[in-house]
Amino acid sequence: MNRRKFIKHNGHLALLVPFAPNLLIPGSEVSPVLPFDRSEKPEWLVRMIKKNDANLATIFPRLEEDRDDPDFGAVLDGNGMPSPHAATAFLKTGCCALICPESVHYADAGLVERLGRAANFLLRLQHSDGTIDLLSTNFHSTPDTGFIVKWLAPVWRLLAGSNVPGKDRITLPLKQFLLQGGEALKVGGIHTPNHRWVVCSALAELHKIEQDPAYLARAERWLSEGIDMDEDGQYEEKSSYIYSSLSNRVLISTARGFDKPELYAYVRRNLDMNFYYLHPNGEIVTEASGRQDNSIIGTLENYYYPYRYMALKDGNGQYAAACRLIEETAFEKTAGFLYYFLDDERLWEELPAAKPLPRSYAKVFPNSNLARVRRGAYDASILAKSPVFFTFHKAGLALQGIRFASAFFGKGQFVSETLTENEGAFQLSSYLQGPYYQPFPADKIPGDGDWAKMPRSERPQSEVQKLHSQVTVREEGQGFSVEISIEGTERVPVALELIFRAGGTFVGTVPHETLEDTYYLKSGTGTYSHAGSSIRFGPGLHRHRWVQIRGALPKQDAPTVFLTGYTPFHHVLSIT
Repeated sequence: MNRRKFIKHNGHLALLVPFAPNLLIPGSEVSPVLPFDRSEKPEWLVRMIKKNDANLATIFPRLEEDRDDPDFGAVLDGNGMPSPHAATAFLKTGCCALICPESVHYADAGLVERLGRAANFLLRLQHSDGTIDLLSTNFHSTPDTGFIVKWLAPVWRLLAGSNVPGKDRITLPLKQFLLQGGEALKVGGIHTPNHRWVVCSALAELHKIEQDPAYLARAERWLSEGIDMDEDGQYEEKSSYIYSSLSNRVLISTARGFDKPELYAYVRRNLDMNFYYLHPNGEIVTEASGRQDNSIIGTLENYYYPYRYMALKDGNGQYAAACRLIEETAFEKTAGFLYYFLDDERLWEELPAAKPLPRSYAKVFPNSNLARVRRGAYDASILAKSPVFFTFHKAGLALQGIRFASAFFGKGQFVSETLTENEGAFQLSSYLQGPYYQPFPADKIPGDGDWAKMPRSERPQSEVQKLHSQVTVREEGQGFSVEISIEGTERVPVALELIFRAGGTFVGTVPHETLEDTYYLKSGTGTYSHAGSSIRFGPGLHRHRWVQIRGALPKQDAPTVFLTGYTPFHHVLSIT
């Protein structure tokens, strides 16, 4: 039988047979589900449970509770569509509340009824091959099924091992969904590097429910490709906020569920690398990401589970310090991971004594085209292969990026192909050419005047214009100097952008004549201040008013200061 043609109704009755919730595989690190005792839970976990209650309250208005509606039992997403992911969020959040005496929803019969309806609706959304749809992009999606299974399998185990009255209304349809999803995970394909480890994690979580050897066999098939980690300690997608943290979590899950301790080495390497990706306020560098989290403001909540798990496993004081930093800066965002901490009570133990995290360093990550410099309360990133080539964070302020563009044949947005470091100076450069084209070779003219049949690649070039741009970043005093040199074709207009995070106030700048949140620094030094902290930048330069250069990226929705000039362009900015 082709497992992708797995039909739900064929095994319907067998799937509803009750089973023991605490089966373990030999040698695994899985803790059995134990009775919950409020007196045993640490304060931070109780806080997480209370936040989970608050999150649950935001979902209730999106429940479809009209019995005459064909989507009765559904949970609507942010676009008003019933989706498996919205139902999953409700099930994950609601089941965690049901089993915790600290929750206001503990063993609540009304919540059991609502969650049961959601579990049945989720089952109705599942395709006959065991997959679900991610409505925004992926259909009959094995990897998105893997995400949901890895979330809901631990939740199912927790609920199945509890004494919540009426729990079968939830556990029976949910078990059927999970095992049918497992059929898809045994054979289905993926899109991205991290999807492989998500599927492995889902299979490992299912293996704790039903010890089907095909789960392990499929996971080992994916694992045989090798973990996608470079010498810097970063995963292939370089997604420091979303997917690197995800890879850490699912590799831990896979290591535990299938007794593969060798996977912990990859988690350690990434967690160690992150020490050098931290801004002083606890945010993480995202500008080198190859995914949708590029340049977003990201904190460390997604890393709380891997840092806590590995801190306790290894007795690592720096991982413990990272946990403390998360508790101080982003703890309210960790509640979505509550099920991890309910599923493994060893995580309730006291962390080892904290050891200081790196606070003063200059370090290059060549595989990420990134250099990081931190000196206590301020830090900078220097980036190749990115239009934003420099960022500077200081206390509660951020110069989110410096970019520049020239009107050079509509392709003058500066992006360096390389990043080099020499005696503390970081260099970025680009080379552009703008040719003109001669008549098409006479012996190749098609004769019908069709321009597409006379490609530029076969035309001789002439009057080739050239532009060489170079940036050199050096530490200077309590900050940095950024030297910009553009040479080659003369009289090319240039616009240099300093993009700040919203919330501060400028002094020394001049508002643009028409554009909102846009300023010139015409001369002298500018200051951007907020809550007693300030970033100083300058000197200014103002040779023209053209800031939206042809071929440049659009201005970001942020307070932006422009310096303008022409080639040859030589200017040194001081950032402190």
